[in-house]
Amino acid sequence: MEVLVNDADRVWHFLKDIGVPVMYSAGMQGIGREIDGGLVGGVLYEGWTQKNIFMHCAGRGKRWVSRKLLQAAFAYPFEQLKCDRVSAWVDDSNEDSKRFIENIGFKREAVLKGAAPDGGNVIIYALWREDCRFI
Repeated sequence: MEVLVNDADRVWHFLKDIGVPVMYSAGMQGIGREIDGGLVGGVLYEGWTQKNIFMHCAGRGKRWVSRKLLQAAFAYPFEQLKCDRVSAWVDDSNEDSKRFIENIGFKREAVLKGAAPDGGNVIIYALWREDCRFI
């Protein structure tokens, strides 16, 4: 059975354990998707500016995400915080993450040359409230 949990610390540890390079920061919020007592996916938020927030999301396996998780993941920034947009960054070498984030509606916005941990590029993506199909 699927359960969504609001626990930034637990989600951060889960994402860190599966290799997501995000530093823990004060005020970070998180939503995790739990199945049979264990996290299979999670979303972390940081850097809220009232107009924008950064989202980091990942999971284990091919079925880590659900419509319920996506609805909760976008309700938080767009409905609760009243953000205009959500931003995300993805290493250019991570084809699976780029495909996922583009499939859920994010658009490429910028390239940070040489900013990835491996020295490659980082792609900055944005999803505007009016373009989000999950709220």
